[in-house]
Amino acid sequence: MTVSVDRASVGLRSERGPVLGALMLATGLIAIDTTILATAVPTVVRDLGDYQLFPWLFSVYLLAQAVSVPIYSRFADTVGRKPIILIGIGLFLAGSVLCGFAWSMVTLILFRVVQGLGAGAVGPMAMTIVGDIYTVGERAKVQGYMASVWAISSVVGPSLGGIFAQLDAWRWIFFINVPLCLLAGWMLVTRYHEQVERHRHRIDYLGAVLLTLGLTGIILGLLEGDSAWAWLSWQSAICFIGGGLLLVVFAFVEKRAAEPIIDFALITRRLILTCTAVAFGVGALTVGVTTFGPAYLEGAGGAIPLVSGLAVAALSMGWPLAASLVGRLYLRIGFRRTVLIGMSITTVAAAGLVLIAPWPNPLLFAVVAFVLGFGLGWTAAPTLIGAQAAVGWGERAAVTGMNGFARSAGSAVGVAVLGAISNSLLDAGEGAGDAATVVWASTWVFVGAAVFAALTLLAAVLMPRDGVPDPDAV
Repeated sequence: MTVSVDRASVGLRSERGPVLGALMLATGLIAIDTTILATAVPTVVRDLGDYQLFPWLFSVYLLAQAVSVPIYSRFADTVGRKPIILIGIGLFLAGSVLCGFAWSMVTLILFRVVQGLGAGAVGPMAMTIVGDIYTVGERAKVQGYMASVWAISSVVGPSLGGIFAQLDAWRWIFFINVPLCLLAGWMLVTRYHEQVERHRHRIDYLGAVLLTLGLTGIILGLLEGDSAWAWLSWQSAICFIGGGLLLVVFAFVEKRAAEPIIDFALITRRLILTCTAVAFGVGALTVGVTTFGPAYLEGAGGAIPLVSGLAVAALSMGWPLAASLVGRLYLRIGFRRTVLIGMSITTVAAAGLVLIAPWPNPLLFAVVAFVLGFGLGWTAAPTLIGAQAAVGWGERAAVTGMNGFARSAGSAVGVAVLGAISNSLLDAGEGAGDAATVVWASTWVFVGAAVFAALTLLAAVLMPRDGVPDPDAV
């Protein structure tokens, strides 16, 4: 079944300014929530106990978000974007309220799953709606606005979490989301209008269940490997082997489904495949620097957490700056050449991390992180917009969701691979906590990040050649 929408009606009947404001607000909630809890963990543990369980607060959130993205994206291409993003905001709101009233670490972890399911809808739907109501030329500027949300959130999140923790009011980390969710939902209900031709659909329930369970196994194994359990353990075997088998069964089921959750024909298109591969690399590189940078600066250079956090935040400053400028370039030279420039900058910066590793200096690290973020911002926007521009309305959400899922999967793989490198070298060192050992381990972590950058640059090279895009295209 195909579903169509009157794009002119969406653009004219929707008040784009308020809609963009609502999308930025909703995206900001999701972005802040990825960082706000980290600084309050000691307070949460002191109140709820079960210190050994606190890493699951982050793992289950990322897991629920990642596995739900493909399913939401498929439904958005059949029933429309508006109901899906409203469901996402509603789930995030419910999860926030439940988290605020959590009475134990276990319940807080369970309620974080609800939040993650909401985030899985809000993130990709926001970017899809932007693709629906703005032309290719307009998206160049709007992507800069959306990127700035993540940059601001990277600073506001930890600061706000620290304030609530200092006031011994960590539950307000979640309660503060309530009025903001209500505001974003109300703005979308009243200002965003889409006319979707309704058809009877055959929902692929079996495919949705198989995909969810399979991805859960694989991503959980990546997130928790060498953390909650050893790589060579029965838990890892269940996650990877069980998840892999379920995904194989899922692939066979999708071939016979009338309306499959994932249209594998999309992946066979060279542009979609390479853009997805680049998004995977972007996710791995981003999490590689932001996760291991603070440990490097604090363990090897003796920097205080505030200084190391600001140094790493430089990456988030470079990203929106590039995203706001890159549109002018890809409208002149095309998506592929723009991505090649962005990934070349990123690869040089990643190599720079390796070169400066023996001298742990927050300022020097911040400069390189800024350049790395600039390159990633120069890369991420044109790969997403280029993929969106290559498909129609009925496939745009799927393509956007594929891009978002690839970023999430890349983050999980990046954490797993780079974490394994770091842990193995730290464990092998004579003094696991001394500065020299931290420098040695961090150097090889940055080498791993540079390899990710080189492979992502290769994916950019393999993108099909394109001409100058039509700025008025939808």
